[in-house]
Amino acid sequence: MRNNRPVVEVVRLGLVSYLEALQLQQVYMKRHGSGPAHALLLCQHPPVYTTGIRQKPYPAATLDHLRLLGAEVHQTNRGGLITFHGPGQLVCYPILNLSNFKKSVRWYVCELEKTVITVCRRFGIDAATSPHTGVWVRENKICAIGIHCSRYITSHGFALNCNTDLSWFENIVPCGIEDKGVTSLSAELLRDVSVEETIPLLLEAFRDQFGCRLTDGRTQKTE
Repeated sequence: MRNNRPVVEVVRLGLVSYLEALQLQQVYMKRHGSGPAHALLLCQHPPVYTTGIRQKPYPAATLDHLRLLGAEVHQTNRGGLITFHGPGQLVCYPILNLSNFKKSVRWYVCELEKTVITVCRRFGIDAATSPHTGVWVRENKICAIGIHCSRYITSHGFALNCNTDLSWFENIVPCGIEDKGVTSLSAELLRDVSVEETIPLLLEAFRDQFGCRLTDGRTQKTE
């Protein structure tokens, strides 16, 4: 049965712009047209604010202010409201065909949440879900989740704060949730936790949660 598990290609993109990551997601989504071609894109972004589809357009003055801070601003087709991405944040874009897993968007989001909770717990952090989407440590969000799914092909994903500069979040109401804060692995552990340190734990948790095999996109090494 081991060999019947779906194979997911892990693609390490490094630091890439948000728009470049969007284009790459489209490329990997199109690969599913000729058969299963699951991929997990891992990256970091230069500072960028993104808005989701559950939100009216922001006033132009507000967007201009965010740009003056040195960040890009983009509207997307993912679920959710406004959030921030930047260096020190592990951004994961699973490009999966849920037909090979389970045809349920709710199940998929829950599995992403469980994956991140496992990562946090392996760092000794007690994380949990809440009525709001994402993963939380007490009243502070440590991981935002916003996905898109078309014909059971997923895109967008989640962003786990590792050693992110959290002051960027002070300029917005993250995910539109009032009276809540944000945190990171580094803030919780009172030490620097890099994206590079986090990736192996994330891959292990993702593999176990989704019952898949991981293949390195560069070396074809499987886990």
